[in-house]
Amino acid sequence: MINFGVTDSVGGRFGYLWATADVLSESVVVLGSGWTEDRNELLALLHPSLRGEPVDKINTGNSEIIDRAVRRYSDGELSAIDEIAVRQRSGSFIESAWDALRVIPPGSPATYTDLAARAGRPDAVRAAAAACAYNAAALFVPCHRVLRRDGGLGGFRYGLDVKRILRAHEGCPSGLR
Repeated sequence: MINFGVTDSVGGRFGYLWATADVLSESVVVLGSGWTEDRNELLALLHPSLRGEPVDKINTGNSEIIDRAVRRYSDGELSAIDEIAVRQRSGSFIESAWDALRVIPPGSPATYTDLAARAGRPDAVRAAAAACAYNAAALFVPCHRVLRRDGGLGGFRYGLDVKRILRAHEGCPSGLR
């Protein structure tokens, strides 16, 4: 069963789709997240194999575990988001890039070129940028930590203002320069 919750975060109101990791577990997994209160917007980002329930069957209810991680992150404990499991589906390179995003330290500038190399294909810079664009689990898979090679912000699904806020919160300069 997919659940939808909304909480406050350093970048504003933050919505997330979540589920329990398995039937017998109390651990949770984020399926999609971002700076929106629209469950349909987040649901549209999920791989079809993860959508499961029709949108009218999605429960409304926050996860205390996820809320606490977002609150701790917003209060300056930047590693708090690393504790939350994420489930996304795509091709092998995109999934490798998402894994690589999760280990970029807060405050460390990284480029799309760096991300491609970390994901195992140094020449796949455009595919690395696509991994950021296809990322359904913003914040928990921190694509906001990646910049263009020239130090520009590049893009961000939830707007460059939110990307700037997150980067400043993590102690990042506005660019690579």
